[in-house]
Amino acid sequence: MDINLIFKLAGVSIVITVIYTLLKQAERDEFAFSTLLLGIVLVLMIVIQQIASLFETVKSVFHLYS
Repeated sequence: MDINLIFKLAGVSIVITVIYTLLKQAERDEFAFSTLLLGIVLVLMIVIQQIASLFETVKSVFHLYS
């Protein structure tokens, strides 16, 4: 596992949390919720790409072809 992945996920989480907090304080709840959903989607996309890469590695190591 690459350490850059951890930093990337932490960075996205921190940025989304700060934006979410600022929007909540400004009473822009709709935008805050949308920002939170965007952050979740971004993190899930990154994680799903890594899981797909893991499956490809497992397939190549064990010579599994589908």
